[in-house]
Amino acid sequence: MEVLYFDASRQDARMRQMLSRAQAASVRCVAVNASRLQGLSPEAPHQGLVAQVCVPRGGRSLDELLDTVTPETLLLLLDGVTDPRNLGACLRTAAAAAVAALIVPRDRSASLTAVASKAAAGAAEVVPLIAVTNLARAMKQIQEAGIWITGAQMHAQKSLFEVDLTGARAWVLGAEGSGLRRLTREHCDSLVHIPTSASVESLNVSVAAGVCLFETLRQRRQKQLA
Repeated sequence: MEVLYFDASRQDARMRQMLSRAQAASVRCVAVNASRLQGLSPEAPHQGLVAQVCVPRGGRSLDELLDTVTPETLLLLLDGVTDPRNLGACLRTAAAAAVAALIVPRDRSASLTAVASKAAAGAAEVVPLIAVTNLARAMKQIQEAGIWITGAQMHAQKSLFEVDLTGARAWVLGAEGSGLRRLTREHCDSLVHIPTSASVESLNVSVAAGVCLFETLRQRRQKQLA
């Protein structure tokens, strides 16, 4: 963090505590009015504080990621998820499940905006977000590296509880409602559905990601204990 802008009109104990912590970390604190804060954070609610951070450049590439594949590698791919809040929530879920990277297409996808970063709640600094030009081509590279790709599809014949999810694995999920595109489905090694009650057709993508990723982790742990 380089600079912390704060609402000059706030004098409450919580604000004083936040400023004290920032100053102890050698962060420059700048008092501004409410309209300036709104201008600094037009998309996301600022709650009286806006931080200016240095964004890392030259993040991990797909090729670099695939050079380090192990039987424990777990990846998450998103196809057509355009809501930045959903992207951020998926990053947070991925971090909790020790996912090595989250992969999205460069076009027709949300990017790491301030809204996405806020929804990620710090996970954007933990899980690499890799944007690829062609998702189908990236899926082929992933498979060639020895990773099995499973797609979550509402009308798939088998449920995720009926298939073996151990070993190096990549999950690919689409947006709620529209699901996976045809070409993406065709590049999956297998398709599964998440069993839900008849009253709910589909889950929010971050919730679905959590179900799929943690079922994978459960199966891996069960295999290790066997």
